[in-house]
Amino acid sequence: MKVLVWQWGRRGAGPRFAAQLSAAFDQVPGVSAVLSLSTGAELLAAPGAPLCGLPVRTYANIAGLAGRMLASPVLVAGLARRFRAMGLDGAVCAMPGPLDLLCVAALHRAGVAATVIVHDAEAHPGDGFPLLMMLQRQLVRRADAVVTLSSHVAEQLRGRQLIGARAKLIVADHPPFDFGPVPPAFGHGDGVRLLSFGRLLPYKGLDLLVEALKLLGPRPGLRVRVVGQGPESEALRALRAQPGVTVENRWVAESEIALLLGWADAVVLPYREASQSGVAAAALAAGRMVICTRVGGLEGQLRDEPLARLCDPDAGSLAAAIGEFVETPVRVAAAAVDPARAWRGLAERLVGEAMAGARHDGFRQPGS
Repeated sequence: MKVLVWQWGRRGAGPRFAAQLSAAFDQVPGVSAVLSLSTGAELLAAPGAPLCGLPVRTYANIAGLAGRMLASPVLVAGLARRFRAMGLDGAVCAMPGPLDLLCVAALHRAGVAATVIVHDAEAHPGDGFPLLMMLQRQLVRRADAVVTLSSHVAEQLRGRQLIGARAKLIVADHPPFDFGPVPPAFGHGDGVRLLSFGRLLPYKGLDLLVEALKLLGPRPGLRVRVVGQGPESEALRALRAQPGVTVENRWVAESEIALLLGWADAVVLPYREASQSGVAAAALAAGRMVICTRVGGLEGQLRDEPLARLCDPDAGSLAAAIGEFVETPVRVAAAAVDPARAWRGLAERLVGEAMAGARHDGFRQPGS
C-alpha cells in the first residue's frame, strides 16, 4: 500500500504532523508513504529535514494564494496525473489548509480516497483565518474519511452535520511530537519553572494566568516563562508586571522547542477553550507535568494521565493547582510516552479503518 501524506503550510505544527505521520506509515508492514510539503516549509530548511517526495509550490502571501487558486484547473490536472503515476492507494491531509480542496479534487480524479485529519471544528477566538474554516467545511464534506483527535471535535462535526453520508469518522488521540531528547525535570537546581507555550491568543486564557498568579502571590524560586507569538494585549502587559514572569512574544523555531521543554519543570495551559493540545502531548512525552484547565477536548485527552493536573477554568482553581505543584512538585516523572509507538498506532488505525479497500470511484479514470 502506498499512501500520500500532505500538508502545504509553511510554518507551525502542520508540516511537523505530516512528517511524523509519514514516517510512521513507513514503519507499518506493507505500507510506504510519500510526504508532500510546501517548497517553503520551514521544516525542510531545518537540520535533519524529512525526505519530501512531492514538494509543491504554494504561496507566500494573499496575492500568491489568489494566483494559485486562479490556476486551479491546471494545478488539479497536473496533480491528478502525478497521483495516477504514483499508484497511490490512499491519501491523508495531515492538517487542513487553503489549497487542500484542489488536492482532494485531484485525488478523486485519480480515483484515490482522501482522509482528512481535523484538528479544530471551528475557529478559536482571536484566530485570524475565518476563510480557512469555510474551506475546511467544504473539505470535510468531500472527504472519504474524517479523523479527529478528540471526541469533542467529533461531536462538533456531527452537530454541524459536516460529515458526508458515506464518510467514515474516526476518533483518535494526538500523538506527541518528537522534538528530540529533553533532560529530566528539576535538573537545573533552580526552584520551580513553569512554561506557558503556544500562540498568544485570547482563548489561551492568559488573563486567567494573570489572575491566578496574583492570587498565588510571590513565591520564592518560582519562575514562569510565557513564550509564543500573538498580538500584544493587556494580559501580556499584566504578565510582564508579575514578579518572576518573563514574556517572549516571538515566533519559536522548530529547533528551539526541545530547549523550551527542557527548561521547564511543568507546562501550564490555562485555556478558556480547546480542541486538544499538541503542546500537552509533547510535554507528557518529555516527562513534564501538565497543569491544565478542564475545557473542550482537554479533559478527555488528559484525565487519565498521571502527569496531568486538571482544574476548573477560573483563577482560583488554577491558582490552587499551580500552588499545589509548587509546594509538592513531582520530581520523579512517570514513564514518558513513546512518541514513535504513538505515531505508529495512529498510522495503523488509518490503514485499518480509513483506507482498507477504499477507492473514490466517482472520479475514477479508465485504467487508473
